[in-house]
Amino acid sequence: MCPGQTADQKTIMAYIKQFGIILGVTFVAEIIRFLVPLPIPAGVYGLVLMLVALKTGLIKLEWVKDAGLFLVGLLQLMFIPAAVGLIDSYAGFSDILPQSILAVLVSTTLVIAATGVVVQRALKRTLKRSDKVKNEPS
Repeated sequence: MCPGQTADQKTIMAYIKQFGIILGVTFVAEIIRFLVPLPIPAGVYGLVLMLVALKTGLIKLEWVKDAGLFLVGLLQLMFIPAAVGLIDSYAGFSDILPQSILAVLVSTTLVIAATGVVVQRALKRTLKRSDKVKNEPS
């Protein structure tokens, strides 16, 4: 800590640094979206870039963890404008409301089931690997 710097100031500076790293990755993702002629949102490029950077150690988790947790905590608020927009356009939307609810229920069920299958397979693979490591002679 610098002389004369309080713990609160240090925390604020840490958040600013972490948000800066996240914004840097987002900026690079926007550039990629501009340069690559594919219909892929910049957010997808950003997520892939952040994953690769974290997995390769280019960005350490500690460098972005607190700001990431803060943003995930705010995620609920990001859906409020979309919900208000649906309420405002209810008159045009009411004709297809039953089909929309059915589509949401079916797709949500399929996503939950697919996620469960993937997690179970990943756990089985992890357990097989750990058993192999335990059974190998030292």
